[in-house]
Amino acid sequence: MLYRKITSYIEDYLKSDTDKILILYGARQIGKSFSIREAGARLYPNYVEINFVEDDEGDQLFKNIHKKEDFYLTLSMVAGDRLSSRDDTLVFLDEIQHYPQYLTMLKFLREDGRYRYIASGSLLGITLQDTTSIPVGSIIRKEMFQLDFEEFLIANGFGTEAIAMLRHSYENRQSLTEEHHNRVLDLFRRYLLVGGMPDAVNVYLDTHNIVRVRDVQDNIRSMYADDASKYEKEHSKKLLIRRIYEMVPSQMENKKKRIVAQEIRGKEGDRFAQYQEEFEYLVSSGISLAVHAISNPHFPLSESLQKNLLKLYLNDVGMLSGMLYHNNIRPILDDVRSINLGSVYESVVAQELRAHGHKLFYYDNRKQGEVDYLVDDYTAMSAHPIEVKSGKDYTVHSALNNLLKNPDYNIQAATVISNEREIRQDGKITYMPVYLVMFMAVDAPQVDNSDYIF
Repeated sequence: MLYRKITSYIEDYLKSDTDKILILYGARQIGKSFSIREAGARLYPNYVEINFVEDDEGDQLFKNIHKKEDFYLTLSMVAGDRLSSRDDTLVFLDEIQHYPQYLTMLKFLREDGRYRYIASGSLLGITLQDTTSIPVGSIIRKEMFQLDFEEFLIANGFGTEAIAMLRHSYENRQSLTEEHHNRVLDLFRRYLLVGGMPDAVNVYLDTHNIVRVRDVQDNIRSMYADDASKYEKEHSKKLLIRRIYEMVPSQMENKKKRIVAQEIRGKEGDRFAQYQEEFEYLVSSGISLAVHAISNPHFPLSESLQKNLLKLYLNDVGMLSGMLYHNNIRPILDDVRSINLGSVYESVVAQELRAHGHKLFYYDNRKQGEVDYLVDDYTAMSAHPIEVKSGKDYTVHSALNNLLKNPDYNIQAATVISNEREIRQDGKITYMPVYLVMFMAVDAPQVDNSDYIF
């Protein structure tokens, strides 16, 4: 059974006295249902799971219900002997976006307080846009992602002491030994091949067969592409969503790594604004990660984003490497110099940063150049640039240098990550191994409560 950090969050929620209903959301096939099921069935003697997708494909008992009284009646028909009281009964509403009326009903189920509820949703961002009455005060939304690199290490037998050693290396800027570095880097390269989709990780652990892993990834990717047909009514939009999604890997090989609007339909004069809904679908569904352009890197970064310029990354680096290299593992495991792995390394860094709470931006300036990522540093109240280097020229970064030299930006620190073992400081820049990105979580400042009194 794969270790997931989200399980602790779910357990803490279920043990708390809050009456708000947790909705765990994220892309399909990342392990939401499994994590809730594992925690809920262990903590509650009466555990009831209703999957609305399966219901729609079966008897459709819950499909046309809009009142809580009718819901209770139907629930008792399928789980009467497992319904007791709020203290010992957990009802899990899985794939809640499939029957959107239940998002509104959550408010009334919370107020009634008959049982404890928890829910999960895929494509929830899309559904919430079309839901007229969202019970904001009655729900807690928590986004979930596939296995990050730390969880992948644990799945491969990395112990807690070894993880603590890596964290100590990151926090104290102390380089690992050559032997330890090579071991972690080897597992990191395997993560680039396998990614974090639970099914792909399990197949890798069971077989170590890249063909089997790629089969799983191909099936998930096809399912993602097909999902648009379920949630988009216009046939033309379905095709465009699929087209943009399939363009992501090839566009990442370009210098700018952006999808150009004119290339989507091959029509000159097309503009980004024409495809905002399609881009919104890909990001809100969780199958793509958006990185918005910033031309004026002041904290907080969201105040100066350019909405008409963004990069799209696939949500899973394993699926990207599969699309680029198919069953050939040598380019990544052997770090073949003739092959540019830049897009793969940028993708995994985006995946890790997003999973650890960061909103993603990049610096784009025609004269000064482009920096891969900018994130908010809440402690320094400054933008924090991050450059990703997959080759040996990791100290060459003119755009980053230009950014740091500009006093108007007040940037306090920057990070360059690469395959190099040594952690070292050069002015405002910290050089570190790429795998340590797994510890770059959002760091909100810790202040005394008295600072909030005014």
